[in-house]
Amino acid sequence: MEPQYTVLARRFRPQTFSEVVGQERVAQTLRNAIHEGRVAHAYLFTGARGVGKTSMARIFAKALNCPFVKDGVPCNECEQCRGISVGQDVDVSEIDGASNRGIDDIRSLRANVNIKSMRSKYKVYIIDEVHMLTKEAFNALLKTLEEPPPMVKFVFCTTEANKVPDTILSRCQRFDFGTISTDNITIRLRQLAEAEGFQVDEAALDLVARRAAGSMRDSQSLFDQLLAFGSEHITSADVHRLLGTAPDDRLTGLIDALIERRRDEALNRLDTALREGVQLEAFTDQLVAYFRDLLVAACGAGEVPLLSVGNDCREILRQQSQRWGLQTIATGMQILAESKARMQRVSYGRALAELALVRISLLEDLDRLDDLIAQLKGGVVVSHVAPASPRNIGGNQGASSPSATPLPTPQKPVVSKPTTTAPAEKKNDIAAAPVAKSAPKHHDDPDVSGSEPKPNFEWKPGCEKDLQSILADRLNDIAGTSVRRASSLAIIGPNVLEFSIPINYDVERKTLERPDTVVRLESILAEVVGQPIRVRFRSSEPIGQVAKPTAAAAPANRTQIVDEPEDAYLQQVTGVFGVKSWKVKDLVVETTESDSTEVESE
Repeated sequence: MEPQYTVLARRFRPQTFSEVVGQERVAQTLRNAIHEGRVAHAYLFTGARGVGKTSMARIFAKALNCPFVKDGVPCNECEQCRGISVGQDVDVSEIDGASNRGIDDIRSLRANVNIKSMRSKYKVYIIDEVHMLTKEAFNALLKTLEEPPPMVKFVFCTTEANKVPDTILSRCQRFDFGTISTDNITIRLRQLAEAEGFQVDEAALDLVARRAAGSMRDSQSLFDQLLAFGSEHITSADVHRLLGTAPDDRLTGLIDALIERRRDEALNRLDTALREGVQLEAFTDQLVAYFRDLLVAACGAGEVPLLSVGNDCREILRQQSQRWGLQTIATGMQILAESKARMQRVSYGRALAELALVRISLLEDLDRLDDLIAQLKGGVVVSHVAPASPRNIGGNQGASSPSATPLPTPQKPVVSKPTTTAPAEKKNDIAAAPVAKSAPKHHDDPDVSGSEPKPNFEWKPGCEKDLQSILADRLNDIAGTSVRRASSLAIIGPNVLEFSIPINYDVERKTLERPDTVVRLESILAEVVGQPIRVRFRSSEPIGQVAKPTAAAAPANRTQIVDEPEDAYLQQVTGVFGVKSWKVKDLVVETTESDSTEVESE
């Protein structure tokens, strides 16, 4: 009968503190505690899967009970060490918290705690996945955990410490196990390859280490599978065939196609990868990791390890991140992450992946758009950027770019000759403002060519009514009508103009608060007063509720139903929202010294 094969993770399990890769801090603390006699009665080991929690608990138990321990290091030769290493020592009990999670199991543990150890100094209880215990089981364990017999030690291991009750956590010394770096995993895998007599390329070891995502046990399981899959000489191509992943050059080429908006090539590359055996889910995971690496490169974090490709591709990532921009990379990563989450619940995963690639290729240069928005808010009109057509930047957000709404064209003052009388100014001219201090300087005058005309409107309290009139005339649309309906304007501080909108004018307020309307208002104000101006809005008292008339003077309110209102603003709202009829109630109050009368128009 052939001997049964033992997997790598079990055959090469760490037997001393120094062999637990990546957890030197925890190992040093436990070794010093044993050496100095400061061992606590309960420990909690928490961290991701496969990072050495249970192995550390076994080594700790051996160090406590080994009769030949030296400086906290067990000998691994005595009967106690060998028994604990294989999980057969009578004084060290390993309990699976997932299958022994009830209150009866904990009652049995409490009954055995007071029994003296058979041959060792300490009785050690190692409870794996302790967070799986029921609430009743935790409650039954509390008293024993708080006041255990002097020769009993508890070690709890869990991947989800947040599910362990605080009453348990407060009675334990907690150690957090970190994930293992890719370099440390690669070194360990190289040692296993030499021990097994296989020749493995460095690129293949690096791929397996990156795929393990910080878990030593996962890397050993994948490597064990790779040794059975390949020949005596294993290459990176063998790893890609085994894992169903794509090589680095395929990922970099696909991203280049997306950056250059070659959508046909991007879809062809995806199709080729799937036909050659690359698994869709694994390929999507690689793309998400690649965008994460682009994010790292765009932020300039050169020391942060890469997850999707090798370090030899770091320069390619840096160049791609500079061409694309941080904002675009972040948006593309979000699109991929959303598509990946949806792929878990549907049967048309490929269509979702193709849709995500197309949406990413449609992204604008979002960093450039942020610059344009900042300039517009500062009152700088970027004349060399043509208004773009609305585009779905995020793919499903439905928001157009800020350049999609064209700014209103500034109207030039009428050119006049110095020896003749100037013609009547246009209604929309800035020079028509009554508070202007001097005559307008003409933009087209040959005497002032080559110099920027200075604004002739003085920004000071008291000019708000004139500003309101100018803004309403220059907008000349539904936004202009909303400006006219503002109850008042006020200059707040050196560069802020505040609009007071009656609380019953909700449509007007929403119209003015639209981002494109705000940009237009601030642009006109910057041109009129010669400095960047910000606008803001506040609600004011409803119109018509200043004072209640007396009972003798209270008019009789009359209401009329009309299909086509005469008011221009109501006509626009009727067309936009499809209103069939209006309930109109117009009040005109005329007040004299003797009485008040109310006249209604129908």
